[in-house]
Amino acid sequence: MNAEGGCLCGAVRYTFTGEPFRQFVCHCRDCQRSGGSAFHVGLAVPRGGFRITQGELQTYESASDSGRRIKRCFCPACGSGVINEPEVLPGYVVIRVGTLDDPSVVAPKQELYASKRARWLAIDTEA
Repeated sequence: MNAEGGCLCGAVRYTFTGEPFRQFVCHCRDCQRSGGSAFHVGLAVPRGGFRITQGELQTYESASDSGRRIKRCFCPACGSGVINEPEVLPGYVVIRVGTLDDPSVVAPKQELYASKRARWLAIDTEA
């Protein structure tokens, strides 16, 4: 897979090549709070195939719901979350799917923390 993406204001751009490790939806409270949404859609890709091509990211690090550390990297100009770097996935970065130029290339195959999913939400990971 080859894809490009960037933040809302365009100050940060990236590219990646390689096969995704995981395409998922996460319902943990940490993802809900950090994204201001009911869930987070992520694409875990090998770090070696990911490259920032324009701008720089700022990082906020915290403990995730599992207690492991996670770095959330965002554009310092517009605040858009671009990637996450979870301690649990060394060697990978998790692209926030909404930042892809074509987010339709991702079809989540897995739900994480499904027990915390909003009751009104239904996601088809079989599509």
